[in-house]
Amino acid sequence: MMDKEMDSESLAQFIEQTDAIAKPWLLVQLRLKKLQENRANLTPEAYETALADIHHDLMNLGEWWHGREDEVFG
Repeated sequence: MMDKEMDSESLAQFIEQTDAIAKPWLLVQLRLKKLQENRANLTPEAYETALADIHHDLMNLGEWWHGREDEVFG
């Protein structure tokens, strides 16, 4: 199971080792972790823009999993 305190490198390795590249919510989590780690290097505006972009992509996932619950989450 994933440790909620993973850094982006550990999370990327977890995704790779578990063949979870097809799990888009984990890719969103990886993007959020990378953004969190890089926040100190960004202007507030750049951070907000990047966060809004990630949020937009997350919302576009919609309910793609409907009818595939066992396959996706099983």
